[in-house]
Amino acid sequence: MPDVLEAVHWGPASKGTPKQLVVLCHGLGADAYDLIDLAPSWADAAPDALFASVNAPDEHYSGFGRQWWAVSDRRPEVMADGVRRAAGFLNAFVDAELVRLGLPADAYALMGFSQGAMTVLFTGLRRPVAPRAILAFSGALIAPETLAVELRNKAPVLLVHGEADGQVPVLRSREAEAVLRAAGVPIESLYVPNLGHGIDDAGIAMGSAALRRAFP
Repeated sequence: MPDVLEAVHWGPASKGTPKQLVVLCHGLGADAYDLIDLAPSWADAAPDALFASVNAPDEHYSGFGRQWWAVSDRRPEVMADGVRRAAGFLNAFVDAELVRLGLPADAYALMGFSQGAMTVLFTGLRRPVAPRAILAFSGALIAPETLAVELRNKAPVLLVHGEADGQVPVLRSREAEAVLRAAGVPIESLYVPNLGHGIDDAGIAMGSAALRRAFP
């Protein structure tokens, strides 16, 4: 387990000094290389952004890939403990990267897929300085019962989920949407018919639009 998360970087597309940071968080059993290919697809929307795709802190139980926390016990209280620990790692990475790049405290966005989406949803809304956007693909809102007392900001959230997802049911994003709307968090959502546990062109386009709004 590393003290500091490792990352793969891409950009900025403009070839200049980074003006924003977009942090990408992979899913269970994947690694930093799993999402970095999204960066060129979103380069037009955020040409001055440095994309940083991070490795989750723990080795996956299979010995291949990484995980944000173990999922052998999926009781809600255990999942909440896991994502809270993961948030500590992600917070430290974001803060250190912003300092390293000499960027303002709000010049960042968070994106995650599956377990990474659960991590960015939990972490992003509890940060004292809001991200410009939180993009959560095929995820869920862990520990929704604590959000009301722990909510630190109302960053705009994009939820994207395949309706045929057999790993993380689409109901989990619909539940997240209801809780976040009730908390006054700005929400945009896309539920894609016939899409399983993955990201398609429609989701990439929605992500591009969200980043374009985040970094006008």
